[in-house]
Amino acid sequence: MSIRNLDDLLAEGVSGRRVLVRADLNVPLDKQTGDITDDGRIRAVLPTLGALTEAGAKVVVCSHLGRPKGAPDPQFSLAPVAGRLGELLGTAVHTATDTVGESAQATVAALADGEVALLENLRFNKGETSKDDAERGAFADQLAALGDVYVDDAFGAVHRKHASVHDVPARLPHFAGRLVLREVEVLSKLTGDPERPYVVVLGGSKVSDKLAVIEALLPKVDRLLIGGGMCFTFLKAQGHEVGSSLLEAEMVETCRNLLERSEGKIMLPVDVVAADAFAPDAAHDVVPVDGIPSHRVGLDIGPKTVAGFAAALKESACGEATNARTIFWNGPMGVFEMPAFAHGTRGVAEAIAGSDAFSVVGGGDSAAAVRALGLDEKAFGHISTGGGASLEYLEGKTLPGIAALEN
Repeated sequence: MSIRNLDDLLAEGVSGRRVLVRADLNVPLDKQTGDITDDGRIRAVLPTLGALTEAGAKVVVCSHLGRPKGAPDPQFSLAPVAGRLGELLGTAVHTATDTVGESAQATVAALADGEVALLENLRFNKGETSKDDAERGAFADQLAALGDVYVDDAFGAVHRKHASVHDVPARLPHFAGRLVLREVEVLSKLTGDPERPYVVVLGGSKVSDKLAVIEALLPKVDRLLIGGGMCFTFLKAQGHEVGSSLLEAEMVETCRNLLERSEGKIMLPVDVVAADAFAPDAAHDVVPVDGIPSHRVGLDIGPKTVAGFAAALKESACGEATNARTIFWNGPMGVFEMPAFAHGTRGVAEAIAGSDAFSVVGGGDSAAAVRALGLDEKAFGHISTGGGASLEYLEGKTLPGIAALEN
């Protein structure tokens, strides 16, 4: 990968230069209070921002938050992020009330060396996500005018053909930040020649969301463990009734075909936690997968499955007692946000964390689960900041943000 990185930029010297940093500060906010509930993505960009401020750069940070519809929307303001970013950096973060307008221009112009400014939500401008090249390019022109150099440290957005990710790098000298470089280095290990046995754990709600990555990984892995809501479509393909559990009926035949082609690599749950309703206080118990009551919904994998998955991390597909050497995990095993249905995700996560393997947590809900369940992040080899981006990278897709940095 021929991409100039932050060390290359620092070697050139950045003192007094405006460095436009595309970060991924799309953090979850409490709907009632507006407070940040998980600051993992903010902390992930600190190494890049810290290096730039220490070197005397005038750092201009830009990001999106949520899905506003191309116009300002107070509920998606980055103002709460600015406060937390300042706390973590240990310095004031100057905030603009717009993205490329008068406030942004004045805020950037007033920056002293080593100071940081945060622009308002990029998606308040319809040009950021426009599919029209000219409209997107016009916004990229305005954004690029606020910097002398561009650094992309938003791995969670590199799979999007957006102005700040794809078009701005064509207008400024461009470099990969520490986070993006690390993400690509780690995921390259998984797509290259990973140390074996190589075990992948997939969860989440829909098979359709993970079909492409299953197809890409199946020939490369020794074991593929499937939990979460998506497992019920596979269980249906095995001939089991799944009650009122999540089911993609149109994907049953696809799952049956995958099982037939998997040569025994795919491992499914043997028991699940079935509840009367999708609710945190719903009555529930553990049932075998061939005994899910018609009126119940599966919300977690059961304890026998957790034990089986943990054992599978310690043997290859042919049953040899060889600990997994590489593990990729993407997607929770159940509705971990509800304590009653978090045991499966916790159990599998603890098994991964306790292994001797190089383990990669594939961002999204998996990364959120690690933090929400209070697990030690350092017990995993790498926790990605980009769920969709990491999956598309493993699928072998060209990521617009990475391609832009390579040009």
